[in-house]
Amino acid sequence: MSGGIASWGTYLPYWRLQRAAIAGVLGSGGGRGTRAVASHDEDTTTLGVEAGRRALAAGPGAGPVRDLFFSTPDPGYLDKTSATTVHAALGLGRACGAYDFAGSSRSATGALLQALGAATGSGRATTLAVLSDLRTGLAGSAEERDSGDGAAALVCAPDGAVAELVGRGAASDEFLDRWRVPGETDSHVWEERFGEELYVPLAREAFAAALKDAGLAEGDVDHAIVTGLHVRAVKAVTKGLGVREGALAPDLTSSVGNLGAAQAAVALCDVLERGQPGQVIAVLSLADGADALILRTTQALPGALEARALAGVPSVADQVAAGRDDLPYATFLTWRGQMHREPPRRPDPERPGAPTVHRSEAWKYAFAASRCQVCGFRHMPPTRACLSCHSIDQMQPERLADVPGTVATFTIDHLAFSLSPPVVGVIVDFDGGGRYRCEMTDVVASELSIGDRVTMTFRRVWTAQGVHNYFWKARPAVGRAPDEERGA
Repeated sequence: MSGGIASWGTYLPYWRLQRAAIAGVLGSGGGRGTRAVASHDEDTTTLGVEAGRRALAAGPGAGPVRDLFFSTPDPGYLDKTSATTVHAALGLGRACGAYDFAGSSRSATGALLQALGAATGSGRATTLAVLSDLRTGLAGSAEERDSGDGAAALVCAPDGAVAELVGRGAASDEFLDRWRVPGETDSHVWEERFGEELYVPLAREAFAAALKDAGLAEGDVDHAIVTGLHVRAVKAVTKGLGVREGALAPDLTSSVGNLGAAQAAVALCDVLERGQPGQVIAVLSLADGADALILRTTQALPGALEARALAGVPSVADQVAAGRDDLPYATFLTWRGQMHREPPRRPDPERPGAPTVHRSEAWKYAFAASRCQVCGFRHMPPTRACLSCHSIDQMQPERLADVPGTVATFTIDHLAFSLSPPVVGVIVDFDGGGRYRCEMTDVVASELSIGDRVTMTFRRVWTAQGVHNYFWKARPAVGRAPDEERGA
């Protein structure tokens, strides 16, 4: 069996902003189509967790993940590793390393190459590359209009690969195209013609080097992906790529926007979900230079696609179609911190204490309950004493992050602190036992009903004094739960 990409997962937020809504308020800056928008309680860490959960849900069973590489240009923390939060939320083992790849979107390619190298090199270890981005831009800017939010995760394993890396090429040059200094929230962009003049030859060099490394020609490419934040350069490179007709991958930017660091990986996942064994995929990414990867799909791809379907893992196309596109522009600006609205008449939230959070790490991040080994009663949150049979220290940890449930009852709170009021509180009955009261997200309060099916999602509850308070919320289930589909 060959090594390479063995499993994958993507996450596109539920909300979409109609580009026409921007012009409807500002009088300019709009356009056609929609862009994906992370909710008020999402950041690049939570986006990455959701993609990682899906990548691991139908994984190849190649053993525990030894290293996690998390790449984003917009990390939740600077002087703290965000990858450890992703690691904890995914419930990975204590022996798994967790490392950040920050900086520009080119770091995403570096993270994937690191993961592939660890899986196929002498170490032959299973690794996970998580690539996430959340892009905003000033109100009315092209960045705001054309960008989007999303994440992708790729499990790389020494055996059972669905796609092998057969060639790569790179071209680097130092020039000022896009930049943002520490403390700034929005990027600056130089004049477009300058960037195009530099990117096009770099892309040609990288692509030619990758084909030579793979021993292939342009006509051998079945699927070609060209991504980058420099729109004009991407169009010019795509036009002159030289691949055969019909090989260009579908353009997702009209429906979800340009996902920055996650764009190339999401496009690659979309191609894998449409692909066949033995096909050649070229991925060309423009970011402070150019990187080209040549991959070949294997006979393991159909089995992986079947496993994903059985596990209920949504495809890129499923998520594009499921997005809700009636997000008001004022709400978008509020979520992005560009419109400061009157807060509720309640005390501001306080930052969580580090010792308290660490003591409850398994519950807070991995959403691990406890089940009594004597009577089978499930406790949420976990406890040492059974509420049913009163046994002491007879508990078995049980992760419930991927277990669906049903809304038993709910309440709508118009006074609690939230960037997106009202707050919807629900009591969820989980399949297999266990009841818990939590907040619900990605829901319109008037559309919620008792008996609705829900799944859990990792979110940022609030930020206080520079500390992010992460926990799990419920969200409406899309379609039927995987267990129901299997007849369980």
